[in-house]
Amino acid sequence: MSNSSSFNYLGDESRTHQFYAAVDDLAAFAAYIKADWCPSTVEDGGLCGLRADQLDGASALDLSYDAYSGNLKVTTQWPLAEWPLFVTALEGPNDRTEVGIMGGDKPSTLGRHELAMSGLVAVLVQDDRAKPVMFAFPSRHREAVGASFSASFTEPTGLHPTLQLRVAPGLPPRNPDDGGSCRLHTYLTLPRHIFADRYQLGDALFLASKNLTALLHMTQPVDLEAPDYAVNVWGSAALIELAPQNGAEWTAEIPLHLRYLLPAEGGYRAVELPYPTVFWACEADKDVQFTANPFDRVNVGYDALFDETTEFWHVTPHVAQQQSSEPAALTIPIRVPVLDSDKSQWVNVGTSATILVGFSWVLWKLLSVYLRTGYGRPTQAKSVKKTQ
Repeated sequence: MSNSSSFNYLGDESRTHQFYAAVDDLAAFAAYIKADWCPSTVEDGGLCGLRADQLDGASALDLSYDAYSGNLKVTTQWPLAEWPLFVTALEGPNDRTEVGIMGGDKPSTLGRHELAMSGLVAVLVQDDRAKPVMFAFPSRHREAVGASFSASFTEPTGLHPTLQLRVAPGLPPRNPDDGGSCRLHTYLTLPRHIFADRYQLGDALFLASKNLTALLHMTQPVDLEAPDYAVNVWGSAALIELAPQNGAEWTAEIPLHLRYLLPAEGGYRAVELPYPTVFWACEADKDVQFTANPFDRVNVGYDALFDETTEFWHVTPHVAQQQSSEPAALTIPIRVPVLDSDKSQWVNVGTSATILVGFSWVLWKLLSVYLRTGYGRPTQAKSVKKTQ
């Protein structure tokens, strides 16, 4: 578990703090929930444990804690499944389980900024039959249809890799003539082994040569000299505005820097960079009110850096498929050169030998001076004969 010094402050008005850690699956988290969160009673603990076991197959899990109210909100999403799904609920004064079977809908009154769903919902134990409902609400996060991008490091990477974004041709999701403007952004999640230099990204001419417009935000502080094992925070995050190019596929390049890592056998360590997020941030219509949308993900880092009326159109990431049946992970591998632990003993021997030779040379110089002049030996004044 991390302590408070591992979190980054985003610097927004809501005083949001962020933490990132790579998690391959939720099995360990589900076991932690069952052991530390579930009640000790058999009935309550059984239902809690059943729900915890279901976390292992989830496709998304969001945890949001409000320090002022003391409320923890857990939002979980599962992929479509062809097998039956059983929902268990307890009958109690403080328990309420609502189940809905919903599908997309497009009524004639639906606005272009809205998401509509219709279907059947029922409160278990309380309702004896499901009731038809239809919901329509503005959605801040949507897919930019037809737009895609890929991310990779230029070769060779070295200790100063360049992240290259290849963006497929596409138009902004909204036309400025319609009363709204859109700007293309990328949001980088940078673990502590890799970072961006805000001073390097502050040069307008340098940014223009890389098809970048401006560095809009970076979490503070970012130590530019410390090795990986001396950094307390999980890393940093950066929001960069891109400069889209007309015509065919275009690229944008973002310079990054690797920290010194611990020694390893063979002289290399394998680390990963989370795939960046690329999206259009557009001004919504003035009369749009973004109410609570149960399907919108909130507190994802960059949303707090924009106005509440901003809508996000996400560009689809394309990741190279690995030679396995497993889906490709949204990460970019990096091979980092480090000190070869198999040869580190020669470094120690060489350092000791260098110190010994240097110390011997200093002693020899001091001894040679002593042999020539002695220590504290007074010098005889020469007699001077004066003549008239």
